Amino acid sequence: MPTLRNRTSALFAGLLALLPLAAPASQPSVATLDADARSGGNRKEIAEKIGDLVFAVEWPAQVMKIVANAADGSLVVGVKVSGVKFHQPLSRAEFGHEMATLAADIFAAENRVTEVDIWAAVPLDVGKGVIVSGDLATPTTRSVFTASILRGESEAALEARFRSGRGIYWDEEWVRTTLNGAR
Repeated sequence: MPTLRNRTSALFAGLLALLPLAAPASQPSVATLDADARSGGNRKEIAEKIGDLVFAVEWPAQVMKIVANAADGSLVVGVKVSGVKFHQPLSRAEFGHEMATLAADIFAAENRVTEVDIWAAVPLDVGKGVIVSGDLATPTTRSVFTASILRGESEAALEARFRSGRGIYWDEEWVRTTLNGAR
């Protein structure tokens, strides 16, 4: 004669057999985690979508943040890049090529993007006890490179613009000391 314990075990086993087994949850990729943590703007879902692609690549100059903002029919993506601690040495030409490729990849990833703004920043030594947030904040970074790229500008035209410096801000001291001084 089955005991209460055996009947309970059989009943529990029968109930388990009726329940669909849930598939084990897959772990998000590092790129997806980075995209979630390092994206922002009023169209964060677009920044995350682009971030999934951008953060899956180890760029020589590290991408720090991606923001997507929509206003007045335009969708602008901003990309902050580290101006220090590159994954490999870079010349000015190589840095410019990387930024042109990054912009082209963003335009290809999301056809609604009308402009990509890229800037590289370096940290500033502000010292101890200095206010770094709020109305009296002292800046903690300095921009050393900025570029605005409109959709439709070819990668070749953009690279030519980077070489000539037309419409691109290059901090010449940063170029000389950080980008191997190469033109």
